[in-house]
Amino acid sequence: MSATGELRVHSPGDLDGPERVFPWSLDVASAAVDRARAAQPAWEALGQAQRLDFLRKLRERFVAHKDDFALLLGIEVGKPLWEGAQEAQLLVGKIDATLAHGLQLVAPHRLGDGAAGEWRARAHGVLAVLGPFNFPVHLPNGHIVPALALGNTVVFKPSELTPACGALYAQCVAEAGFPAGVCQVVQGERTLGAYLSGEAAVDGVLFTGSVSVGNAIARANADKPGKILALELGGKNAAIVFADTDLDRAAYQIAFGGYVTAGQRCSSTSRCLVDRSVLDALQAKLAALARGLTVGPFEAPGTFMGPLITAEARERFLAQLRGAGPNAEPIVAPRETSLPGKRGHFVRPSLHRVEAWRPAEPYQAQELFGPDIALHGFDSEDEAVALANGTRFGLCAAVYSADRARFERLSGSLRAGVINWNSPTVGASGKLPFGGVGDSGNHRPAGIFSALYCSWPVALSYGATGPSPDAPTPGL
Repeated sequence: MSATGELRVHSPGDLDGPERVFPWSLDVASAAVDRARAAQPAWEALGQAQRLDFLRKLRERFVAHKDDFALLLGIEVGKPLWEGAQEAQLLVGKIDATLAHGLQLVAPHRLGDGAAGEWRARAHGVLAVLGPFNFPVHLPNGHIVPALALGNTVVFKPSELTPACGALYAQCVAEAGFPAGVCQVVQGERTLGAYLSGEAAVDGVLFTGSVSVGNAIARANADKPGKILALELGGKNAAIVFADTDLDRAAYQIAFGGYVTAGQRCSSTSRCLVDRSVLDALQAKLAALARGLTVGPFEAPGTFMGPLITAEARERFLAQLRGAGPNAEPIVAPRETSLPGKRGHFVRPSLHRVEAWRPAEPYQAQELFGPDIALHGFDSEDEAVALANGTRFGLCAAVYSADRARFERLSGSLRAGVINWNSPTVGASGKLPFGGVGDSGNHRPAGIFSALYCSWPVALSYGATGPSPDAPTPGL
């Protein structure tokens, strides 16, 4: 094994700022898996009540470090302080939702019809959690909290782009006093993530990230059907706007959904499907919002949107937009932007109008992971649904209409795991399942449902239905 290296990262919004260095080693990761394996039986045997006491202590540490998390999210991801504060609060909310609601989904249940049987949830064992850069603490925490509550031990690898956020998470775990080996953070490049994904001593991989990496994890475990894989992947999410909606409100929410976090969310609004009778009007409103949106450093009070995460991410995004072709007219053209006194990976938000649906075109098919919205017109509900479903992804959709019955009708036809009425595609409730179909995941939704993939059910039957010698089976 013995591969080693260093993570060297700069703030994406301040390339002249200090470099942060984090050493990594596959040997360290291997030792962490061994410690997790050794600690798991005692952690599961401790019982849920005592495990939850540790999670409540972790909650206290999250509260104590909320400002530290907000600051680090600004430095490492470029999130404005208001957005970093929201993610810090989500750490607390996940523990609250898991303890109040999530564990009910896997609570022991005795059959109520007089039959002698019940089911109980058991831990898988050692779970590897591989985190993304865009929500570097909230999304891994969404896996870690239910995993620990149900008796698993965890080895968490943060994104190689956000090691300091991972280190602060590890500090909170240490301050909460978890037993040795129960929850560990190991830094590393993708090589280390690949090791954890394929390691036979790891009983499950809980991953949030790109489709390509999710597919690689699935391939690495094709011969391990007993390993649980929870893959939360990408999206090409559509907002559907009908003429009876409040266009000002819809435009504001669609712009928010498309441009928050610089478009670097799997739930970002990348497509806006609009009734042709109001297409020009909504286009004008979105264009004004895109042009007026404040791009800036995370610490500036008026900043709405920060940078893209790396130079490579910015170039890939801009190259995808340059290749949009004549079918996509730039209403607000994409461009790099510079800030006085700051070198960073900043871009301005963009808006395109697509005249013809051509799902084979890369611009219309690929997840861009940047601040761009494509406008498409439609003439009927059926056409709107066909456009929304015409993608290999199936994560989020939003329906803007004053007609609740229309929303209910469309919710039965849209191929998406999260469907919102008069609210953005982003900002899912932690008290609901979060996941999608197609290339958006493998039917292991997170959110409140994360407890389901962090455990496996055991059926207990107490013998009342077995054969009796009083009524012997022929030939026995």
